[in-house]
Amino acid sequence: MAKVIMVQGTMSNAGKSFLVAGLCRIMHRDGYRVAPFKSQNMALNSYITEEGLEMGRAQVMQAEAAGIKPMVCMNPILLKPTSHTGSQVIVNGEVLGNMSARDYFVYKKNLFPDIKNAFRKLTEYADIIVVEGAGSPAEVNLRENDIVNMGLAELIDAPVLLVGDIDRGGVFAQLLGTLMLLTEAEKERVKGIIINKFRGDASLLDSGIAILEQKGGVPVMGVVPYMDVALEDEDSLTERFGQRKKGCIDLAVIRYPRISNFTDFNVFEQTPFISIRYVTRASQLGHPDMVILPGSKNTMGDLKWMRENGMESAVKKLAAEIPVFGICGGYQMLGEWLSDPEGVEEGGSLRGIGLLPVHTRMGEEKVRCITEGKINSVEGILKGLSGMEYAGYEIHMGRTELMEDEAFGGKEKAVTQQEGTESRVRQADTDVVINRENVYGTYLHGIFDRGKTAAALIGALAEQKGIGLAGAHFEDYGSFKERQFDRLADTLRKYLDMEEIYGMLKETRLK
Repeated sequence: MAKVIMVQGTMSNAGKSFLVAGLCRIMHRDGYRVAPFKSQNMALNSYITEEGLEMGRAQVMQAEAAGIKPMVCMNPILLKPTSHTGSQVIVNGEVLGNMSARDYFVYKKNLFPDIKNAFRKLTEYADIIVVEGAGSPAEVNLRENDIVNMGLAELIDAPVLLVGDIDRGGVFAQLLGTLMLLTEAEKERVKGIIINKFRGDASLLDSGIAILEQKGGVPVMGVVPYMDVALEDEDSLTERFGQRKKGCIDLAVIRYPRISNFTDFNVFEQTPFISIRYVTRASQLGHPDMVILPGSKNTMGDLKWMRENGMESAVKKLAAEIPVFGICGGYQMLGEWLSDPEGVEEGGSLRGIGLLPVHTRMGEEKVRCITEGKINSVEGILKGLSGMEYAGYEIHMGRTELMEDEAFGGKEKAVTQQEGTESRVRQADTDVVINRENVYGTYLHGIFDRGKTAAALIGALAEQKGIGLAGAHFEDYGSFKERQFDRLADTLRKYLDMEEIYGMLKETRLK
């Protein structure tokens, strides 16, 4: 059986995902076959495996840190919010249905067998499994039938590291309050404490750590400094939306209420001369070099939001001067019409933005596939993307067809999308990017991640703007992420007592 350790936090965004990734990287570099696991994730950023199954991107990032391919058994339950009180429930990579929060709270106990089976698959593969909790284990109102924090720790007999976020303040109250609200059996599982995101002179914490260990009865494994690593984070509390990095190439991403898979744009964050701005009001748009309409978990609802707050008219006005690029839900919005006869989203029909000659019909079957190849011939400002390599994935509920359009030149083009729910890695035999003038659309997430594709896009925007980028370095995104994982691992190894943490590992026993 594999050995196991679990990372839980005092709150959401305490740094659990990064710590799990870092531990996976350390153990991978130490020669172990290690895998991440999170029984239940709530996120709008998701990924499609080679088998065509959907999982949360946080566990994909952790798998990459561990040097292994993502497997859906690393994240058997994924909740994708559709409203403030409901989510699409995905189990073992496939859609189970939509549920309200109350209905899911009652239903989730039925998912214990799926969690056990997924975890058991990992035990057959890995030497060590690093498990991530969710939110806080001290949510006493959610203790009944818990499947992601202490309930899961008991199920798999895992020792726990408890993480507190000192950057938000009150870390001693966070940690001691959490320990106080645990039952004696739960507290017994907590073998170590980590203080995360510290800025300043750590020696100033010495007296506080002594009191924390005395009152909590749990040793502190280390104080981890605030780390500026460019890795994918959980989307619910991401700090990316507040970033305002200045660069000579300005990309404006529309941040609608149900934005999803904004990880598509992480590739642009590695260069100092590119700025990514997430905008929620038309007044924030200004005059960027390109507007991006990202994915959406509720395309029709988010399009209505754009229409109501003036964002739609602002984008249409800018489209006459600069490129507009839609991905997945954003691509659907750019078309002439969206229809939802089966009530998958909001029902009925809705006029699109009208910048691309396509029509989208929502359906209950989710398209899920990985696609790789070269981008077809495109025109306009971004013609330099033609022939660039890509490796991306499709994940959407609608099917999009081209309409007759004289301005489109009468060309026979098919929109790339997999029929039915059959999914596999495939070479695209249809166009992956559709464009009319300087408006572009694609279903492919991750289209800019491989090779020189992002560099080709930025080069085209710079040329349009009259800026020379001679000598600019564009690192392959895969290589960039590898360096970030190593930086994370090196920092954790320096500030954590890894000898003690290795000593906490326990052979898992499924109940």
